[in-house]
Amino acid sequence: MSFSSAFTASTVVDSILFRDAFGTATMRALFSDHALIQRYIDAEVALAKAEARVGVIPEEAAKIIAQESKIERIDFDHMRHETDIVGYPILPLVHQLVEMCGDAGRYVHWGATTQDIMDTAVALQVRDALDVVEADIRELRQILSNLAIKYRDTPMAGRTHLQQALPVTFGYKAAIWLAMFDRHQQRLAELRPRVAVVEFAGAAGTLASLGDKGFEVQKAMAEELNLGVPATTWHVARDGFAETINLLALVTGSLGKIALDIMIMASTEFGELYEPFVKGRGASSTMPQKRNPISSELMLAAAKAVRQHAGLMVDAMIQDFERATGPWHAEWIAIPESFILTAGALHQAKFALGGLIVDTDRMKTNLGISKGLIVAEAVMMGMAPLIGRQQAHDIVYDACRAVNEKGGTLAEALSTMSEVTAHFDCATIDRLTDPANYLGLAPQMVDRAVALSRETNA
Repeated sequence: MSFSSAFTASTVVDSILFRDAFGTATMRALFSDHALIQRYIDAEVALAKAEARVGVIPEEAAKIIAQESKIERIDFDHMRHETDIVGYPILPLVHQLVEMCGDAGRYVHWGATTQDIMDTAVALQVRDALDVVEADIRELRQILSNLAIKYRDTPMAGRTHLQQALPVTFGYKAAIWLAMFDRHQQRLAELRPRVAVVEFAGAAGTLASLGDKGFEVQKAMAEELNLGVPATTWHVARDGFAETINLLALVTGSLGKIALDIMIMASTEFGELYEPFVKGRGASSTMPQKRNPISSELMLAAAKAVRQHAGLMVDAMIQDFERATGPWHAEWIAIPESFILTAGALHQAKFALGGLIVDTDRMKTNLGISKGLIVAEAVMMGMAPLIGRQQAHDIVYDACRAVNEKGGTLAEALSTMSEVTAHFDCATIDRLTDPANYLGLAPQMVDRAVALSRETNA
């Protein structure tokens, strides 16, 4: 392979170094130039077939267009050169298709406008790309469900504002992650009929060039491509694609949240989780001891990038009159990159979570580092029925201050206080100050989340 052909990529989604870190081969293939041009051809062929079905063009012409319009016959260099001049790729494509089809070529692109073909092609790409995203989400949900079940009763420190708050279980944490992706799968299903629709409306979107046959052709073209029929022309109504990329931002945002949890919990001071061990993965060039959370870092980076594209797509919704003067072009950047980055992030998540190393002993150790203070609320609520909530609060508060100032454990401090020992023996104090006895309904929430997830998957 020559230097020029091997090193021409300039973004991470196509880079020979980074493309499999930030994307997947499957998603790159869906949004490749070859695939996009094939979708343009698919749209043109479907249009010809639709128009023949309703009597707008001769059936024989449609047959020839379908037979002769082959991507293998496209001169890509010439098409690129013409696209640079025209500003859009459809007229250059039509020039070549017309030549391929001989006399039938006069019926290529009949009644269509450039954006009809381009929007329809992207709708086809998005429809197929959503299939890939959905399959990845289903796999990830199963991984998260398994984690939630396995660690349903594994106590660990729950943290708020980066401080230990109350005990939870690791299964409870995984169940929260699971529920996010259950909702994303529901959102994806609801999105499909709004975005997987044909675009065929003509120059200003009124189908004027087809007279009274416009709706029939539009419907027939949609059927040829297995797409829906929109209520109106959507040349400048871009909410469908904007919603799609904002959904991807939600998906990658959830992955970013999981990634941040993993990265912090994998830090030396926490040591509770680790990404799967692969020799050399996460190694430092100077520090042999390092084991960096590479997949989580990539997930977090993708979340930030897709969020930017989501904002770009919302901005691109603001279009002038019946045909935009620029915002449409922003979609050409945002849609492919968002899908590729999302696929990459989901791939990293399946790897990291599918082989996640959970150190339950370290979780137990960390749960004990506050010397019982993490369950101060439990002690207060346990004492409250006998001595009143406020008095119990004040007693436990004083005990906590004693631990902070003099050392020892909360149980030991409480055992020296006559207000406590008058009502509770040492065994009861030990039970009240054991974090494993104050998990609330965390295990039951795991059960509920897993059950609801199974219903969603049905």
